[in-house]
Amino acid sequence: MAAQNRAQTFRGGRNIWSLSKQSLKSEVETDLNSREREGQTGQRAGRQKARSGGSADLSVKCAGDARFVPETICCEASLEHLCDLCVALYDALEEAAMLGPHRCKRRSSILRTIFQLIDLNSPRLHMHVAELCLALHVGGTNLLNICKLIFQVSRSEANDALFQNNSVLDSLLELLLREDATTCGEALFYGAGTLKFLSGNAAVVHLLMEKNFISTAHNFIRKLCRVDDPHVTIAGHILVQLTATLRNLADHTEARPFFVSHSLMSDLCLVLQRYHQDQDVCTNVSRIYSKLSSYAECCLALAQTPDCYQLFLEHLSKHHQKPDLVVRLLFTLGNLTAKNNEARQQLFRCEASVDALLRLYDDYQLREEEPPPPPSPTASRREAEDVLVKLVRVLANMCIHEDVGAALASNTTCVQLLMETLELRSVEESEELTVNVAAAINNLTFYRKESAMLRRSQLAIAQLMLKLVLSSNMAAMLEATRVYGNLSQSKDVRDFIMQNKVHRFVVTLLDSKNPDVCFSACGVLTNLALDPSNRASLFLEGAATKLTDCLRDLGAGDWQLSAQLCQALWNMSSGGGPEKPVEAQDSESLLEILTSYLGQLGDLGSEVLKNKNLFHFLLTHFQRYHSFCRKPPSHRLS
Repeated sequence: MAAQNRAQTFRGGRNIWSLSKQSLKSEVETDLNSREREGQTGQRAGRQKARSGGSADLSVKCAGDARFVPETICCEASLEHLCDLCVALYDALEEAAMLGPHRCKRRSSILRTIFQLIDLNSPRLHMHVAELCLALHVGGTNLLNICKLIFQVSRSEANDALFQNNSVLDSLLELLLREDATTCGEALFYGAGTLKFLSGNAAVVHLLMEKNFISTAHNFIRKLCRVDDPHVTIAGHILVQLTATLRNLADHTEARPFFVSHSLMSDLCLVLQRYHQDQDVCTNVSRIYSKLSSYAECCLALAQTPDCYQLFLEHLSKHHQKPDLVVRLLFTLGNLTAKNNEARQQLFRCEASVDALLRLYDDYQLREEEPPPPPSPTASRREAEDVLVKLVRVLANMCIHEDVGAALASNTTCVQLLMETLELRSVEESEELTVNVAAAINNLTFYRKESAMLRRSQLAIAQLMLKLVLSSNMAAMLEATRVYGNLSQSKDVRDFIMQNKVHRFVVTLLDSKNPDVCFSACGVLTNLALDPSNRASLFLEGAATKLTDCLRDLGAGDWQLSAQLCQALWNMSSGGGPEKPVEAQDSESLLEILTSYLGQLGDLGSEVLKNKNLFHFLLTHFQRYHSFCRKPPSHRLS
């Protein structure tokens, strides 16, 4: 069964699906006035077999007055024979150095003859015709129709192999280098469309990389960006095809370094700037950035592009009703701000950056009384949620920078939007979004002392975190626990946690044996144990025993975690708690662990002096308890 044609997502241009030899013959070159001579005969056995797969013992007749093709040819053998003849003709012209413009005196006769092959329904034969025509540098309408013919062949994936064993790809790339959009725009349009289709094939991508396609495309894109009027329709159409091709190449490991070495990461920003009205071009560029910014070297190259942050913000505002464009720009900004503190600050310092992001947040915040989503009637609820997932990630990453985090924590609109999202969504329906929102709130609550808004809202936030704690999603539970770790420095929040029995859940998290989970749970317990009234409840839940188990099982490989565990044990055993902070058996185990860790810390030097002092205090403390000499002193380490 014939392979299904590729989806027709080609933008612009005239209807090309009916081609005839009449249209191709309309502008046959007739510039040579000399009498046609008899053609030379040649045999090219080896190359012929490689390129056509047929017999090598062929003669090529180029006489203009001879009929090269019978009126009706339909059998496979005849088509095969014609392909062989085309290969032989190409080889003869190449050997005689007659390829190229106006090098062959009988060029017109040759073209007139091979154009008659167009009516035959054979993609392979069409490719041989196209190869000859492009090698002879046809121009004008002939070039346009040949490019249309090649494009038609490329629409079927079954024909991809036909482009791997001839010079058609080379000729198309040469067109991009040689021709100009203002004089040859439509032919370039179909040529670029062909490359877009073929770039979905890994084998063809490898060939394109060998032929330095990215450099060629880059140079042509620069030419298009120098077009006096960027609103010229054909230039935009060509850019859609080229950027779609680059988007496909961005999926391939071998292609990514060339985006950096040829400065495409920065020059595509110029495309966004010059063609900001063209949503298709902007969407393709955003797709390239979203793919490549996931890789460190590409992300760094983009981060070093001047004004890219301001440009992205402008496009987010301009195209806010186009979710597929918005979500990719936000994903790129999330990648830029994920590990780069300077990027967080640069984005924040852009003019009205926070206002633009929060305005977008409000637009896509799906409220119960509103149809999904507000920005665009055609967008789905899932698209709107995807936008929010990426947008909240950007906010969460920006908060890591101290100045930015403090400013966002004091921004009433920001805090209210995040809280509203948790009110409107459930973990079961919107897992990724609720987890991202909790992570953003966790980062913001780090700056609660500087934010009157957060201090006023801390109990409401603690209430919202219950939804996540009571879910069965570990990622949601972990983020909620981290939020409680920050908020529980407030006495009101500690009372809320104890009254709602959240401490029981936190203690059970210590059984996870996951260092991140245990560290977050330990932080909450450390703060809860500050209140003497809470220590008995924690002891009854077996908190001290579980903390000791975690210290033994996880502490040796994670000194930060072990220090936090010791801090929690210290607070639980300080004055005002139960008479027995730990069971005697646990106390013995703890003494052995602390003695062992102190020995290891002694070999590590001054970098862990704080941990060493903490271990030493705790060891001394429990030695006194274990020997029943006297109760330990009430001493808190911050």
